[in-house]
Amino acid sequence: MPTTPATRSWRSPTACLRATQLGAQRRKLTDVATSRRAHPQERRVTTAADCILAIDQGTTGSTCLLVNGELDVLARSTQPFPQHFPRPGWVEHDPSELWRSVCDAIVETVHASGVHPSRIAAIGITNQRETTVVWDRASGQPIHRAIVWQDRRTADRCHALREAGLEETFRDRTGLVLDPYFSGTKLGWLFDHVPGSREAGAQGKLLAGTVDTYLLWRLTGGRRHVTEPTNASRTLLWPLTARAGDGAGWDRELCAHLEVPPSVLPDVLPCTADFGTTRDVPGLPDGIPIRGVAGDQQAALFGQACFEPGEAKCTYGTGAFAMLNTGASPVRSTHGLLTTVAWQIDDSRAYALEGSAFMAGAVVQWLRDGLGLFDHAADIEGLAASVTDSGGVVLVPAHAGLGAPHWRPDARGLITGLTRGTTSAHLCRAALEGIALTVEQLIRSMIADYGTPLRSLKVDGGAAANNLLMQIQADLLNVELARPTMLEATALGAIALAGLGVGLWPDTGALREAWREDRTFKPVDDAPRLADLREAFARATASA
Repeated sequence: MPTTPATRSWRSPTACLRATQLGAQRRKLTDVATSRRAHPQERRVTTAADCILAIDQGTTGSTCLLVNGELDVLARSTQPFPQHFPRPGWVEHDPSELWRSVCDAIVETVHASGVHPSRIAAIGITNQRETTVVWDRASGQPIHRAIVWQDRRTADRCHALREAGLEETFRDRTGLVLDPYFSGTKLGWLFDHVPGSREAGAQGKLLAGTVDTYLLWRLTGGRRHVTEPTNASRTLLWPLTARAGDGAGWDRELCAHLEVPPSVLPDVLPCTADFGTTRDVPGLPDGIPIRGVAGDQQAALFGQACFEPGEAKCTYGTGAFAMLNTGASPVRSTHGLLTTVAWQIDDSRAYALEGSAFMAGAVVQWLRDGLGLFDHAADIEGLAASVTDSGGVVLVPAHAGLGAPHWRPDARGLITGLTRGTTSAHLCRAALEGIALTVEQLIRSMIADYGTPLRSLKVDGGAAANNLLMQIQADLLNVELARPTMLEATALGAIALAGLGVGLWPDTGALREAWREDRTFKPVDDAPRLADLREAFARATASA
């Protein structure tokens, strides 16, 4: 994707970032000279270091943003990389392709900004969670492709653990359910299926981790094997009440149940800790500190300034992820949600309730690439808006199984209600309704667990640019949706954490003041129509 240089403030009343976030025209960067890829000399930290470089490593691409101390976006670049589907239900990344996309995004962002790298005060990282990598400590070579969070190959293993009566043990200690979504069973699968890996792991020859850990290891030239609580808490191996940095470490009993050697796992630090400094990174000098790390959904919660208990957001990316800040104490879900760490800054922790749906923007991608219904993802809104309803068509977005609150890894996507009068517009409308109805289930479960209605819901992510989807969502929830001028809230969270870590901003108050709204979606009351939608979707979901 082309790079966009910009000098645009979130505070601008004209919301001039809007064109960038919603896919407006972007300038093509035609050439990056080989000399610009060379590693600049060791950086000298000066008082002029006033910028933050954010790395947002996602499921289908890696994005970098460079912002200054006033939170103006100076430049951004997104570099796609392929997913691999070796078998039905399997999803993999090549770690070398992933790393290359990060490097390319860094080089293009720094070049397009015109900012000297000495002005970069710190780097913040946010990443797709649960995706799992194992690599050789000496050579740095992965022993297998990364197993992606959407991958369902360990469904049988999760079933066996449930049959052994371990579901409540894992839920009680980690706040999670036994599902292939999480990293622990992926790690167990790798050690079971890569010859010699279990022995090598026990001998200290292998390292393992989620994507943040792999990136930190690469960015620091192999000097740091670390993670932080928001990613650690998604592995099924980290106790929910553990405190990063206190030496308590990973739960050895849970590691034994999943047959993961604890010796391969990283140290866990707070989200704004010292994660090391850059070394041999294309486009960057050595010595830039990495001072903020969080998994994508927790980063979005932070970036959306949901700092108070009861504040919530939903990110519409590849999947849809709703998260509600529950404060300093974890709230245990009785409605199929996850209890997770929201962040830890120094010794202060916040927790959250989370509902995860595995398909949101990915449904649009499937309609485009798999069925060829349109050429560009943004086209779905116009097609869906050209009809007043779906004509009785219902689409259940369970292509990668059903997440919360159902947790059915064996479920599959389903379309019902087709007639000879069904058009591509009806399918597009049904897809948007299916995404919104899935998110409604997450939010209703969240309200039931927390015990307090939502006053509003902040939304972000690429699919949140779809006005029709957002209006359908507001109608179903009967709650106002607030969309920010910057849809990349995950990257904003990484920026905010790194800025706090390096002292660029004093506290979260400055970050709350910087949050700016682009548009509010107010619910339209049409109770009979919405009731029919919910009933039809519930019937179809039961058959998925």
